Amino acid sequence: MRRILFTCALAASLHGAALGQAASPPPAQAAPAAGRQAAPLAEDPALEERVMRLAEELRCLVCQNQTIADSHAGLAEDLKQQIREQLRAGRSDAQVLDYMVERYGDFVLYRPPVKTTTMLLWAGPFVLLAVGAITFAVVLRRRRPHAVPFDEAEHRRAQALLAEETPEIRT
Repeated sequence: MRRILFTCALAASLHGAALGQAASPPPAQAAPAAGRQAAPLAEDPALEERVMRLAEELRCLVCQNQTIADSHAGLAEDLKQQIREQLRAGRSDAQVLDYMVERYGDFVLYRPPVKTTTMLLWAGPFVLLAVGAITFAVVLRRRRPHAVPFDEAEHRRAQALLAEETPEIRT
């Protein structure tokens, strides 16, 4: 195991040297991190709290399993900025959510409403659970051994086999 780890470490260092890269720059020469700056918070903490509360109600359209409050995708940041702008313009929380639904559909809501277009979304897990339970019951029923009764001819044959003389077992 040590040989394998040593070989991997050696190969990685040789690969870096072959590409002309140092394994890591010395700490004194470390370059500053180049990345996006954090989005500026609203000047008003109450406004920023409303933005984050609304952002927790909206799904990130890129990540799809996160709210835009949790996501760091570019689209999520843009949507949070749109929410800030609309709240600064004096719109209510409901109006902002309605605007997002109008623009992106019910999918943008992290908890979509129950209506005919989203019924499969709400009932789907229960339907799948019921189908799975029925399938499981059918499979179990088919696997259960069924006792087949002997007919009269098979019963006589079994009696004849039992009646034959068998060598005695001596102990």
